[in-house]
Amino acid sequence: MQKNLLAEESRLFIFCDGAKTEADKTNVDEVRQLARQTTGFKAVKVIERKQNLGLADSIIAGVTQLAAEYGKVIVFEDDLLSSPHTLQYFNDGLLRYAKNEQVMHLSAYMFDLKDKNLPETFFFRAAFSWGWATWARAWNHFEPDADKLIAQFDKEKIDNFSINHSMNFWKQILDFKAGRNNSWAIRWYASVFLNNGLTLNPLHSLVHNIGHDGSGTHSNIENTYRVQIAQKRVTYFPDVIKEDKKAYEAIKYFLKNRKGSLFNRGLQFLKQLKGKYLRKNS
Repeated sequence: MQKNLLAEESRLFIFCDGAKTEADKTNVDEVRQLARQTTGFKAVKVIERKQNLGLADSIIAGVTQLAAEYGKVIVFEDDLLSSPHTLQYFNDGLLRYAKNEQVMHLSAYMFDLKDKNLPETFFFRAAFSWGWATWARAWNHFEPDADKLIAQFDKEKIDNFSINHSMNFWKQILDFKAGRNNSWAIRWYASVFLNNGLTLNPLHSLVHNIGHDGSGTHSNIENTYRVQIAQKRVTYFPDVIKEDKKAYEAIKYFLKNRKGSLFNRGLQFLKQLKGKYLRKNS
């Protein structure tokens, strides 16, 4: 983040969750010490939680706090690498679409799409959480209650929500209700979707998630989402607030084919099992 061209003009807030167990306290203290030494920004404030909120509640609380105070917020988790131009993209987008109620979310990540002839940025329905930004006016629509979200879906909406069943977004909602995940991101996407919101996305990803080495809370060991980070400033932003049909088809194609052949899926599954075994016995 320090290498972003607007870092020295940006206020950085670092939210450090409390230790989950007594055994985690030493590692948490070390992370907090590093956080306190952060430089390169206009101002740095470290918020140290006394209790463990968990990933979802920590992010929800932090976004709610900053959105209420500043009217907008840019969110990075700790396993992201960014382009020098990521903050510029967010600031440009936040300013350009500040008063457009339909634009609810700006994403910095994008898959390595096969179609390279898409515009530099485009609108899409899903809200991706690997580097993102929003406004208080949009975040006010966030609904954390899964029952209230599920009650608003019918068969057609489920199909549209899941990108014609190319991604397990609906299963993620049901898994949250059943206690099998604690995702804030799927509830945020559902909130955007149910309010007919759109998200702005770059064709060339401005961040890369390094949490897929097995260290990420909700990530497995895989290369499916590996990208080359864009190294130039985004200069094009759509004037027409409408989902890009070609981008929709390109993303759907990627999602449907991201796991490759049955043989490759088997290899990936074995790799994930091996990774879980090594982490468990390390």
